[in-house]
Amino acid sequence: MTLIAAAIQAGAGRIELNDNLAVGGTTVSAGVMHAAVAVAHEHGVPVVAMIRPRGGDFVYTEAEIAVMVADLAVARDAGVDAVTFGALTRDGFLATTVMERLMAAAGNLPVVMHMAFDAIPAHAQAAAIDWLVAHNVVRILTHGGPLTTPITATLPHLQEIVGWAHGRIGILPGGGVTMDNVAMVTSTLDVSEAHGTKIVGQLTTGV
Repeated sequence: MTLIAAAIQAGAGRIELNDNLAVGGTTVSAGVMHAAVAVAHEHGVPVVAMIRPRGGDFVYTEAEIAVMVADLAVARDAGVDAVTFGALTRDGFLATTVMERLMAAAGNLPVVMHMAFDAIPAHAQAAAIDWLVAHNVVRILTHGGPLTTPITATLPHLQEIVGWAHGRIGILPGGGVTMDNVAMVTSTLDVSEAHGTKIVGQLTTGV
């Protein structure tokens, strides 16, 4: 948990708790979740838990959905402040029935839509935002395009997304945001927050 403490000391205002960052992030173990919440809350910093059973696409089987529902129960028990997940259909649209099941399992926890949003066809993203707003999702984490594209190149589409959101839901830019470009990204998009592992610089834990 020293890395979480180091991130907070370096200025992180919120922790998104992930395992397996090489595949885009998956759900951590129950033990890690409880310990991380304890450390972050000791410093008054909220924790958002990733609910994702595996890397790869966001089209989930019934067995995987059951795992996510169980993980949401763990997240509630651990005292996290919000959860983040996303589920899509095979043709890339929001899997609204699955999303509603997961939202019900989240209970009173605020829900964040993660970068599964970027896999939705661009022409359908405005409608997806409307659905997420109607279902009380609090934020959308988005790169504005494939993660292989630098965020400087996706800024025009991110500006479109911010426009579609029209202040009804938070838009959280992420993927390639660093301490060197975070001020430019947030000012260009007129947002107050950004997401990334490099925003607070190189972390040292003393280990």
